[in-house]
Amino acid sequence: MAVSPAVTTLCENPNEVFLDVAKLLLTYADNILRYPNEEKYRSIRIGNPTFSTKLLPIKGAVECLFEMGFEEAETHLVFSKSASVEQLKLIRECIAAERDQRLCGGQPLQPTGQAAKASTSASASPSAPESSAAASSQPVSPLPLQPSSLENSMSFFVTLQSNFQHVMLYENPELQQKARSHIPHQQLSSAAEHKLKEAKEADPECKLGIEDFLVLELLRWFKQDFFSWVDCLPCSGCKGPTQNASSLSPSTDDIRWGAQRVENHYCQSCRLSTRFPRYNNPEKLLETRRGRCGEWANCFTLCCRALGLEARYIWDSTDHVWTEIYSVSQRRWLHCDSCENGCDKPLLYEVGWGKKLAYVLAFSKDQVVDVTWRYSCKHPEVLSRRTRVQEAWLLHTINGLNASRQQYLSSDRKKELTERLLVELVEFISPKKPKPGELGGRNSGSLAWRTARGETRKADTGTSTEAAGYVFTPTEKEKSDRLLHVRYNAAKDQYCRVSNNSEVIPSWDQCVWRKESVFRKVEDDWQMVYIARTEGSSMGKISWKFDFALAGMKIKSVSIMASSQTFHSGKVCWHLQAGEITTEFSGDGKMQSFQSLSGSSEFTVVAGLSGGEEETSWQHSQLFRQSLKETEESSFEILIHLDNA
Repeated sequence: MAVSPAVTTLCENPNEVFLDVAKLLLTYADNILRYPNEEKYRSIRIGNPTFSTKLLPIKGAVECLFEMGFEEAETHLVFSKSASVEQLKLIRECIAAERDQRLCGGQPLQPTGQAAKASTSASASPSAPESSAAASSQPVSPLPLQPSSLENSMSFFVTLQSNFQHVMLYENPELQQKARSHIPHQQLSSAAEHKLKEAKEADPECKLGIEDFLVLELLRWFKQDFFSWVDCLPCSGCKGPTQNASSLSPSTDDIRWGAQRVENHYCQSCRLSTRFPRYNNPEKLLETRRGRCGEWANCFTLCCRALGLEARYIWDSTDHVWTEIYSVSQRRWLHCDSCENGCDKPLLYEVGWGKKLAYVLAFSKDQVVDVTWRYSCKHPEVLSRRTRVQEAWLLHTINGLNASRQQYLSSDRKKELTERLLVELVEFISPKKPKPGELGGRNSGSLAWRTARGETRKADTGTSTEAAGYVFTPTEKEKSDRLLHVRYNAAKDQYCRVSNNSEVIPSWDQCVWRKESVFRKVEDDWQMVYIARTEGSSMGKISWKFDFALAGMKIKSVSIMASSQTFHSGKVCWHLQAGEITTEFSGDGKMQSFQSLSGSSEFTVVAGLSGGEEETSWQHSQLFRQSLKETEESSFEILIHLDNA
């Protein structure tokens, strides 16, 4: 008899408990096999008293349903028409054989307790993943609940179960190989090694490792070259715009790839519906390469695992998902959002997007961790919103899931996971302060979509924001050299502080003083990149600030090269502000000198974007338009010679 991890776990329950739950599981399976066309037998309501009291609390029981082929569908577990009946029969036969053996008074067929551990340890291949034997293990029984919270807790429990099971897909060696076939691994590794070398040359004390730079390269490639965002697909007939209408029924193939929901993108002109299945299987996403945050995080996490990076899938109860990567060199988990090409900006959602966070959970092959506190600087507010389940219940359930998943891990691995968790808990105690890169609103998705979700800042809708941004001030080396020299490359999306040992600062908005209704646009089809107004905004503005007063220095001369491009009636206006003086200059890509700033202690470079025609007006005024292949050319450059004040 083939051994099922879920049935093996189920067998660890006391004999009477096993026999009771086995009877219920066999009933679910037999009803489907006897009445294959009866929909009522293919769906189990999570709030059903029989399910909630006799099956949900039992270790291994829900996982047996998942192994049979049931899937989570909001308030129900569903056995879809495309699910494997043979798999259902296999798990049923495992349970039935075990039950029959016990009813006859014989020894259990499946190993239990310590016997299971010893058997697994003896037969495991040294090269096999340590967690595979316990990949689907169940927690101990959840704590008793008050009736009022029972249904919420059951729903939450199934969410935990579903996500914890789903991340095991990323450990499939064949699927990882398929992902690697899509990733330009050598190219990304070479770029990461080059940037690591530059960083160590600039700062011999640099503690970053190769995986830190590989993550940045993988994020950039995934966002710019591989995956694409979908608000509404173009019409399959006229290629014009569509609107998201009522849902369509999933096909057998849709359900096979985890798409329980199919959006109807309807064209008012052609009266045609374009189907958009919301696939949940990362293997399918390697082919479609499109979607919203769910698809992005799902596929990106697989790509991270395929490159050998330790990765976790992050689920946020306020409807967003992303990834975390473990940095060996920094000994901490790094926030990574593939939709935003963002790394290590955990406060982006609460501060930048305005999210009202409650539960943020991390799922990996080895454990579940409540990481909510990493993503908030307003802990009391978050705690007041965590009312869906009891805190003691959540802690007990997570501990149970982890104990069950980790029961076959080596003592060294368990110790490593415990030490990491302790480091995280210490990190969570003190709320962080927002960094400049965490102050902006969401970039992915249309303005209408972001506005509907409440994930824009006032700046995105044309209203000024007063949040302070980045200010260039001279370092000790720059003061000594009396020179501040900065370049920005749009293709690489990074600043290079040439005068400070070529310090590299990633992301266009990291060094921005103010930004209003602007974002970085990557055109995958044309292989071009630029900064433009956000869709629907009539005016965009971006500025960079330089201040030398606190350093006791003044400006001797300033030279600036700025590139901008307009189409149709689009306009870009560049100017310098120094006190009450405003000086306009062109963005023609040529270096221009400004002796008029001599003697000043600060100034701001400002670019305003406006004009354009019809719905695509936002594209008609662009800053730093550049080919993605022009990785050595600067799009923006500022050279400042200094004197002592």
